[in-house]
Amino acid sequence: MKNAYISAVLQQLADFMELNGENPFKVGAYRRAARAVENSRVPVAEMMDRLEDLPGVGKGTAGVIEEIITTGTSRQLEELRQKLPSGLPDLLSLPGMGPKSIHALYRELNITNLNELKAAAEQEKIRSLPGFGPKKELKILEAIEQFQKRPERRLLHEAMLVATRVKDYLSDDGRILRVELAGSIRRRKETIKDIDFVVATREPKEVGEYIVSMPEVLEIVNQGETKVSVIVRVEGIEMNVDVRLVSPSQFASALHHFTGSKEHNVRIRQRAKQFGWKVSEYGIFDPETEVTQTFDDEAAFFAHLGLPYIPPELREDRGEMEKAERGKLPQLIEPGDYRGDLHMHTVYSDGADSILKMARAAREKGYEYIAITDHSRFLKVANGLTIEELKEQWAEIDEVNKEFDDFTVLKGTEMDILPDGRLDFPDEILEQLDIVIASIHSSFKQDEQTMTRRIVEAMENPHVDIIAHPTGRLINRRHAYALDMDHIFQAAKDTGTILELNANPHRLDLNDEYLKKAKEEYGLTFTINTDAHSVEGLNNLPYGIATARRGWLEKGDVINTLPLEELKKRLKS
Repeated sequence: MKNAYISAVLQQLADFMELNGENPFKVGAYRRAARAVENSRVPVAEMMDRLEDLPGVGKGTAGVIEEIITTGTSRQLEELRQKLPSGLPDLLSLPGMGPKSIHALYRELNITNLNELKAAAEQEKIRSLPGFGPKKELKILEAIEQFQKRPERRLLHEAMLVATRVKDYLSDDGRILRVELAGSIRRRKETIKDIDFVVATREPKEVGEYIVSMPEVLEIVNQGETKVSVIVRVEGIEMNVDVRLVSPSQFASALHHFTGSKEHNVRIRQRAKQFGWKVSEYGIFDPETEVTQTFDDEAAFFAHLGLPYIPPELREDRGEMEKAERGKLPQLIEPGDYRGDLHMHTVYSDGADSILKMARAAREKGYEYIAITDHSRFLKVANGLTIEELKEQWAEIDEVNKEFDDFTVLKGTEMDILPDGRLDFPDEILEQLDIVIASIHSSFKQDEQTMTRRIVEAMENPHVDIIAHPTGRLINRRHAYALDMDHIFQAAKDTGTILELNANPHRLDLNDEYLKKAKEEYGLTFTINTDAHSVEGLNNLPYGIATARRGWLEKGDVINTLPLEELKKRLKS
């Protein structure tokens, strides 16, 4: 039971109380309790007998916290959930709409859902209410438009959750002889529209019946003997799933064909044409012999065309064919090359777990080291550390390191680059750290010259080792900052600064195209980190590795593959 979860339930309870128009002082008490839980550096679940020791937590709120720890929810919250109109809490998802405003609209205009809110704003009924006005009414319409334009494409980790459930189901049927992901999800693109599978079977009709009977199926879009399309829902995520049904001998060719990309497949067809052959999902057809060659696996398929195996992540027609023809494909980084995560957060700032817990979890993954990099003092919203608190953390890291003889916790910080370009900690503090990460968390809308200069100035500081999530984007939610990336890359080259590939699937920053450009044109070195805020967050590494592979990165391009002593030398240099 994480502090972050308990805090979130308390915040939701306060929101629902405010939606219901309850006493503001009571609402405030739950918000204070939520902050106290979030800011606690001790797991609150271990404080059951002394919850009132938390600042701002009284007997009433302590009882609710205990209930959340014990049951996972709050009876009061569930009662409010049943009492309020079902569409009312959904309005909290609209940018700029808080519970107080939503309650006023509910009370005055009986607005209970998104459609009613939109109609009231379009009919100019909201502007006359106290505390609203024409400008706020227009902002509500803009927020609704933005909300309704949410991208159709799902983030990679969401699609993988659905795909894993479906694949497990397919693998359980003995009539399915082989099954693999295909399409953009196999190429590990950062967003996915549809999930594609290729299935080898000798009983396509029966397998089709089995697929549509999956418990997660919401709707059958198409059911035939070569393709089945369904809409499924897994843990609240709805996606379209297309399953191609082929014979066992056709499987390898079909897997290549349906993996794509379209551009890559065009180049493969052109390659086959040089030999007088035709490529399709069924195999490679030779018109002279009128024989369609099939293959045991994709490696044999490529070999028939005189090519080495091209990993799915490279199949985007971004030079992979030319490299393959010359035998110069990169030896892409593998998960087993990874030795340690250098960007993560603990209960000292906005993380959910202790230093020791993060260390033990990383060691269980086979890592040799991690760096603890909690936020610096400027980022108050994330409970950023003061210099005194940072030094307290150093002492705790020293104690944690005594537990291990085969694993090391490095002392680090994720330090803010302030809006005026200054760094959040002085040099005399930075020089005592093993690793210094600099990043931007404020004033995102500064112009390109200003934003670029902020990052370049940070790189020019001799103590800054890494720039974290360099473009600041959040996929499907926030665009990248205005930056001159060529200037950034050149400055990184000149200063020896390492650029991060943040493996959080909401970020994947730098993206694959920037990674490839920075490697090939500037010879830069990178670090792949999860930016984990809990033990579970360490599991995001595969998305970083996949993006690195899409960016053509090899083991030698990534500092996390270095043994500890070599890593230390690289950082000091």
